[in-house]
Parts: sequence; structure tokens; C-alpha cells
Amino acid sequence: MLRRAASQRAGSVALPDAQVEVLRLVERRPGIGVREAAERLGTAPNTVSTLVGELTTSGLLHRERDPADRRTVRLDLTDAARERIAAYGRHRHDLLTAALGALEGPDREALLTAAPALRRLADGLAEQL
Repeated sequence: MLRRAASQRAGSVALPDAQVEVLRLVERRPGIGVREAAERLGTAPNTVSTLVGELTTSGLLHRERDPADRRTVRLDLTDAARERIAAYGRHRHDLLTAALGALEGPDREALLTAAPALRRLADGLAEQL
């Protein structure tokens, strides 16, 4: 819900979940190769290759040949992707802050108390990728 609402606020179309997963992985692991990305995402290399092609065409990913192994392509975010991710982050933050502010006190407090544990859970899951 936050992703869709943030996209609407930013005036852009929400990216498909699969593309977002690739972008998030490349953000966490700049220079990752397609094969390793496929392994970490639990999908076929040709699927990731297709997603990378789409994201490259959209101007969100940059592909560069690995100088040590010319058969390998290394991935990195473009400035446009970094700006889009930052804008989404700001919009998600604003939307979530407003939604939390609209909750009754006990509900808001329960969520805020759980937030550190949820962050640790999310970080632990992200480390597996």
C-alpha cells in the first residue's frame, strides 16, 4: 500500500514487484552480477537478465562488463534510480507518519514499541539476500 501510494504521490507508475526486488538487491550489493542476483532472489538467471534489461532500458540500472571477467556483467543503480528510491522513501515516510498520527494512542504505541523488533527482523531477512 505504501509503495503504491508513494508512487502516486511521486507522479510515477509503480514498478512491478520483481523489478523493485532487483533494484533493492543492487542497492544493497552494488556490482552484483546477474547470476549471483538470481541465486539471491531464488529465480532463474534468464528471468533476472530480462528484468535487468527492462530496468536498463528504463534508465534505472547500469550494466558494465567486469574487467577481470569480460563474460560477467556487474550491476549498479543509475542516478535516476537513486533519486527515485530516495523520493519514494520520503513519500513513504510522510504517508506512514500521517497514518500513525491518525491511529488511536494505544494502537500507535503498540506499533511504535514493536518497530525496533520489526526492523531487526527486516534486517535479518535482508542479510539473507
